Amino acid sequence: MTLLDLDPDQLLSTTRAVRKRLDFTREVPEEAIRECVAMALQAPSGSNVVTMRFVVVRDAEKRRAIGEVYGQVYAGYKASPAYPGRPTGDAERDRVQARVAASADHLGEHLGEAPVLVLGCNEGTDRASARAGLGNILPGMWSFMLAARARGLGTAWTSMHLAREKDIADIVGIPYETVAQAVLTPLAYTKGTDFRPAPRPEPDSVIHWDTW
Repeated sequence: MTLLDLDPDQLLSTTRAVRKRLDFTREVPEEAIRECVAMALQAPSGSNVVTMRFVVVRDAEKRRAIGEVYGQVYAGYKASPAYPGRPTGDAERDRVQARVAASADHLGEHLGEAPVLVLGCNEGTDRASARAGLGNILPGMWSFMLAARARGLGTAWTSMHLAREKDIADIVGIPYETVAQAVLTPLAYTKGTDFRPAPRPEPDSVIHWDTW
């Protein structure tokens, strides 16, 4: 597939969590998904053993069911003190966080409408080994998202569904005792491809040179 004209730093700094700008009306080609998984498989994997697994959900009924579970979990999050839309008294921060909250709300209400949902998982020999090896799928999923961005596709890293991991596993037939889920993301073309870096602290504010 044709790639966007992004240099490595642009790709890394503009791969954002896309929620409101996902185009639910466009089909995502199977080949594009394969290409993203191919890039993900180049990520580091412990002992050079590939245990990462990708459950690509295109079936409308299964997407709807996953969206319902996610929405129920999200409703609990929205009522919790961790919800970013709660006022803090800092007007500028509240303005920014209100946008973040509105974006998260949108995904909470519409996740199941995305044309594709992708579950990043790790396979083990039992439940304990599957969870112990989650470090294998995490870099793989980030590589998947970078590859998606390069192809004009949007993603949004979520893990809230893990509160109901068994329910999600049952929907798509994941063997719960040997496969642990790590990430759930929608996958869709974006409305426009112009994304900007997010405001972040200066590097020296988070670097500890030689000692803490």
